[in-house]
Amino acid sequence: MEYNTDRNHLVIREYGRNVQKMIEYLITIEDNEKRQRNTEVVIELMGMLNPHLRNVEDFRHKLWDHLFLIADFKLDVKSPYPIPTRETLHRRPERLPYPKKYPKFRHFGKNLEMVIDKAVKEKEGDVREGLTQYIGNYMRLAYTNWHKETIHDDMITSELSDITNGSLKYTNDHSIPAYTETFRPNKKKNYSFKNGKNGNGKNNKHKFKNRNK
Repeated sequence: MEYNTDRNHLVIREYGRNVQKMIEYLITIEDNEKRQRNTEVVIELMGMLNPHLRNVEDFRHKLWDHLFLIADFKLDVKSPYPIPTRETLHRRPERLPYPKKYPKFRHFGKNLEMVIDKAVKEKEGDVREGLTQYIGNYMRLAYTNWHKETIHDDMITSELSDITNGSLKYTNDHSIPAYTETFRPNKKKNYSFKNGKNGNGKNNKHKFKNRNK
């Protein structure tokens, strides 16, 4: 009896022990044509064992890569795809390039900075005014996430002027309410039926009398 502790390490468990043994046998075949022919049969078998991968892009390419990986890159056959090496498969991916330009005011985010840049490039008119009002309102809304006190317009006007070097001027006659007032939970309605009345003050006595008749 053969125990798992005596067997070789199972490289890709999804294919199972039998497929790995077939691939190990392929390495021992000396005839090139026979080895190539049997390799293609094993590739078809690997595809049948993983039908869920058929919709994956480059499905057969992945099968051939898995074949060489299981064979520990010792299998000498022709592949319709570039033959991978140990270095290419285990090579660490390149680091993603991150933007080097950071927002001047990070608490407002990058998107608002893009809107500000668009507003600054606009000519004087309704579009520029509308964008400026939108930016100011968004800044006031963002402040309510961090400040409980009332946010006044002069604070928004001053900061927007600093961000845009005086290009945009925000004007508004209203100041945003305090955090506690804006997000105060709604009062629960009184559904008490005391004296035959519900929370809306309507008398339900006549309804119950009519049902009992």
